[in-house]
Amino acid sequence: MFRFLISIFIFVTSLYALSNSEVLKRADSYMKEGGNSNQFRAYNDYKNLYLRAIMAEDDKLRIRSLEGIVRSGKNLHIDVSQYNKELLKIKPNIISKPKPKPVSTINKQNKQIKIKSSHKLKSVRWRDNKLVLKFDKKLDLKQINYFTLHNPKKNQYKYIFDIHASMLIKSQALRRDGIKRIKLAQYDPNTLRLVVENSQKLVISFKKELSKLIVDIQTDADIQNRAKYVSPQRADRDKIIVIDAGHGGKDPGAIGYRGFREKIVVLQVANELRKILRTRGYKVYMSRVNDSFVKLKKRTEYANKKNADIFISIHANSVGKRSIYKIFGIESYFLSPSRSDRATSVAAKENSADMSDMQEYEQTSFLEFLNRHKIVASNKLALDLQGGMLSSLNKGYKNVKDGGVREGPFWVLVGAQMPAVLVEVGFISNPTEALRLVSRRYQKTIAIGLADGIERYFANN
Repeated sequence: MFRFLISIFIFVTSLYALSNSEVLKRADSYMKEGGNSNQFRAYNDYKNLYLRAIMAEDDKLRIRSLEGIVRSGKNLHIDVSQYNKELLKIKPNIISKPKPKPVSTINKQNKQIKIKSSHKLKSVRWRDNKLVLKFDKKLDLKQINYFTLHNPKKNQYKYIFDIHASMLIKSQALRRDGIKRIKLAQYDPNTLRLVVENSQKLVISFKKELSKLIVDIQTDADIQNRAKYVSPQRADRDKIIVIDAGHGGKDPGAIGYRGFREKIVVLQVANELRKILRTRGYKVYMSRVNDSFVKLKKRTEYANKKNADIFISIHANSVGKRSIYKIFGIESYFLSPSRSDRATSVAAKENSADMSDMQEYEQTSFLEFLNRHKIVASNKLALDLQGGMLSSLNKGYKNVKDGGVREGPFWVLVGAQMPAVLVEVGFISNPTEALRLVSRRYQKTIAIGLADGIERYFANN
């Protein structure tokens, strides 16, 4: 399925290399060949021709493309009633109408029935340079149609998302530095349209997370800034670092792809990090050096006794079976009483071993009381660790996803008298990432990134 979607993306982005007649001929050929894949290709061709026709004010092409949209859409069981209505309006005799029933058998109420989209857009906001559209229900990928248009004469790139949904909020123009225009509006009663327009090519990807559509928009500046991340040439290395390998002993942590265990993987990463930091001149301690169980509060107590300058807890993330192929990436967290859905969900997994006997109200009271003076420093450390991991991994691996820096209620960080961060080095539930996580090469690459992030933090603070 993933390969198929990639092929569709490549196919759509190259569309403007062909003339209208060539695209039309290809679409008609797909229609004749049959099969869902070919029908979907034809449907996308017809829709893009329809957009070309509107831009060029070409009525003949508009009618021809509408015919194709209606025919292929019906074959794919896509709601094309609005396109059919438009087609009948501009050329009533194109499609034969059904024979009228006797007046006595017509239900007059049927004339008022309209097919409405089942999903409503509740909110839209920016999060770490990603546009997050939140709906009132869980989304399906079938509801999202993504395509691109390029007008070389006007030096114009358009990235368009058509979503089968309607808005509970007003249409709006969104702003972001480096992008010419972002517009979100109701295209028709059943289609919500997001258009990203720019004079230079953008790198756009998207994913679905339950009721959210997350669109990642990368400009040339974003890509260059990531490439510019380098570790400082010299840092103050007269520092004490405590590395905490999450879980251990009776607490295996997440059980991922092929039964890989979080407690084993993170201990291996922690050992790699310890070796690298010691060779760079730092004094390093481990909260556990083998497969043993250590209570969460004992981990920061140990760091405090060692008078550590920073505390880093290493973990691996996981999701349920339904999402193992969709969700992956690295994330960094610093302590806060935040109650965001994402942070709370991750924290619940990491806190579960020791916190089952505490009420949520008591947990929140502790979180709000402790570590307030270290939140800013921990945030800076998290940013440097995240940047270091991304920079190191991007040199040797493809499709490394930046899950961002977040704040969350992690009990393992409570009580630390120094900047403390929890890093999720990947999703052990994702097949690709899990196989990387058990690889010594990947573990060392992650550890180098973390070490570089630590050096950057000490150099700047």
